[in-house]
Amino acid sequence: MSIRLLLADDQPLMRAGFRMILEETDDIDIVGEARDGVEAVRLAGELNPDVILMDVRMPGVDGIEATRRIVAAGGTARILILTTFDLDEYAFAALRAGASGFVVKDVPLDELARAIRAVASGDAVVSPRITRRLLDIYAAKLPDLSDRGTSGPARTALDQLTPREQEVLLEVATGLSNPEIAEKLVVSEATVKTHVGSILAKLGLRSRVHAVIFAYDTGLVR
Repeated sequence: MSIRLLLADDQPLMRAGFRMILEETDDIDIVGEARDGVEAVRLAGELNPDVILMDVRMPGVDGIEATRRIVAAGGTARILILTTFDLDEYAFAALRAGASGFVVKDVPLDELARAIRAVASGDAVVSPRITRRLLDIYAAKLPDLSDRGTSGPARTALDQLTPREQEVLLEVATGLSNPEIAEKLVVSEATVKTHVGSILAKLGLRSRVHAVIFAYDTGLVR
């Protein structure tokens, strides 16, 4: 079954380039193109794509705000952010808004296609290495919840998790991959994947990247 993809970029040449290379794949079907964030939001509702390849910087409504609006409207499309640098603060803001990952614009075709397939299947496209670097740089900009710890709604959300799931969430938040978590906790990788899926479902999160952000926002990790 083909992945329905919506392209969102204000540069016609960039959209044409992505269309040209992605049409070479057998399992990705480009269903529409958006010239800005407003059009991306509209087409996301009309076309119901599986994945949106979204430029983070567009005039008017940018990729961050478009992502926020699509998520707020209950859109099920996974959003893959296009950025110029792998540690772009705008890209990180888009992850917080609900995007499932990001790729740099000069990514090779095979990596781009793999990223699209990954977010379509529910995975996040931010490697553990990048996760660690993101947190090193931006953790200080997250809300300081140390004065109240994990209380109120945050504590209630965490209480939905079993002790083992909380343990796995803690390891995810430090940037460990599933194999690394499996080795550390002495369980199978399949077990870790099951726990991660359960964590996302219970907390209503879109990807493991959002689990990392949740852990920092709630003060579970600082």
